[in-house]
Amino acid sequence: MGVVHLAIDSRNGQPVALKSMALGTDLDPAERQQLKQRFLGEAEAARRLSHPDIVKVHDAGEDAGRAWMAMELLSGCELGRYTRRPRLLPEPLVLQIGARLARALAHAHAQGVVHRDIKPANVMIDLVSGQLKLTDFGLALLADLSRTRTGVVLGTPWYMAPEQLAGAEADARCDLYALGVLLFQLLTGRLPHEHSSLGELLRAVAREPAPDLRSLRPELPAPLSELVARLLHVQPAARPAKAQQVADALESLALPALAGASGA
Repeated sequence: MGVVHLAIDSRNGQPVALKSMALGTDLDPAERQQLKQRFLGEAEAARRLSHPDIVKVHDAGEDAGRAWMAMELLSGCELGRYTRRPRLLPEPLVLQIGARLARALAHAHAQGVVHRDIKPANVMIDLVSGQLKLTDFGLALLADLSRTRTGVVLGTPWYMAPEQLAGAEADARCDLYALGVLLFQLLTGRLPHEHSSLGELLRAVAREPAPDLRSLRPELPAPLSELVARLLHVQPAARPAKAQQVADALESLALPALAGASGA
């Protein structure tokens, strides 16, 4: 839904990532204006977020009818690089990443901001510096509010909660479901539901429980498998209520994992 350029902020000479919104030519003027207003409104919401693991939005505006936002320029790569074998990260590091993302979500949710598109491509990581940034709040928020002409909610289906796929308004529990998918993928190298067609995927997400983590990696601790299963539960009410609770649980699981890794 957008394109990103490397740019220089003329006010201070600092490099920034400049993202502008790409609007389809098939949209009528009213739709274009509505989407533009949504984009700018959500960009402003993202600017209110101040967390070390959330990308900072410096400014946003409109130029020649095109909405844009200027964000901090990040090093590293997308987290998706580490979702397939043989590049899977060690379990303790995955738990730390999950905890940091959960705390970033807790901050956003406390400000009334729901991401709606948590996925590896929206997480930038630099293993050398330890930097981790959750990105694309503006476009993600917009994506769930806009619909195609056939009424299908835009987004990334493999990471969307069943109720989100069904067209319900996304809330914090949808973000936690997506975090569960991300953790499952980082730990196993596959998605909880993998189907060749969108129809099969939608049916599976709505009706079938995700595989048990330990059926794919028996050495993982049972509490971790149980936590991921709760995050991926079909019923929103069965998922953890708060992102902060997920962060605390992941951090508690990371401690023995780190001890075991150092002992080995």
